[in-house]
Amino acid sequence: MRTLLNVIWLVFAGIWLAIGYALAGVICCILIITIPFGVASFRIAAYALWPFGRTVVRDPDAGVFSLLGNIIWCVVAGIWLAIGHVVTSIPLFISIIGIPMGVANIKMIPVSLLPLGARIVDNDQGRTSGT
Repeated sequence: MRTLLNVIWLVFAGIWLAIGYALAGVICCILIITIPFGVASFRIAAYALWPFGRTVVRDPDAGVFSLLGNIIWCVVAGIWLAIGHVVTSIPLFISIIGIPMGVANIKMIPVSLLPLGARIVDNDQGRTSGT
């Protein structure tokens, strides 16, 4: 079931969102100081291509630089990527079969707003890392 949802996601939402994240990553990698944002953006682009079966886990020891970086990211690129998720989720919610994909799209908004200090792991690893 996971593979079927990922293939449908890839066709209807994943490719467009991944292109947006990759474009943000390329723009961020142009300047030396924003390379960590670019790396995070490329990591989320891979997650946007194939999200089912993976989850986002926050690192509680991320630190103050992660917080400052997330604030800068949110203002520069995060808002626009989050708007992209909302716009992409609307037609998915309208169709009955797209509701799980719309929910997955909305669940990606927090990592699009605050990517630093987040890890993308398989669902099995995400459940065991909290204990």
